[in-house]
Order: sequence, then structure tokens, then C-alpha cells
Amino acid sequence: MARYAPFGSIIFFFLLLLVANGPTMVVEARKCESQSHRFKGPCVSKTNCGSVCHNEGFTGGHCRGFRRRCFCTKHC
Repeated sequence: MARYAPFGSIIFFFLLLLVANGPTMVVEARKCESQSHRFKGPCVSKTNCGSVCHNEGFTGGHCRGFRRRCFCTKHC
């Protein structure tokens, strides 16, 4: 039993070290949204929405809402 005490102490030390550092938080840039002005009809494809949004100068786009509208996104 005495042979396992140093091993347990080492594991406890590394666990304590891991908890002390903790997970680092990554801060993401905020995303601004705007409904597409050029997308026509119901939005059923994220790819098509994103393509139209790129042509409008945004970084991407996605379909959203009950009425399935295309919303363009960019970093604020």
C-alpha cells in the first residue's frame, strides 16, 4: 500500500494543475445579420443563400425563420 502513495500524489498533483489552469475561453467575433435584398423566394438551400450573400458583400448566409428567409452574416 505504501508503494502506491507517491503515484497517487503525482496523479493528484497533475489533476490539481489541470483544474488550476482551467479551460481557456475563446472569444469569437460578433456576427451581424441582415436580410438579403437580392434573394427571391423561400430559402431552402444554405449554399444558394450564402452565394447570394457573397455577391452582396457579406461573408456568408443562412436560411432562418418560419417564412424561410435568407439572412446574410458578416463580422461586425
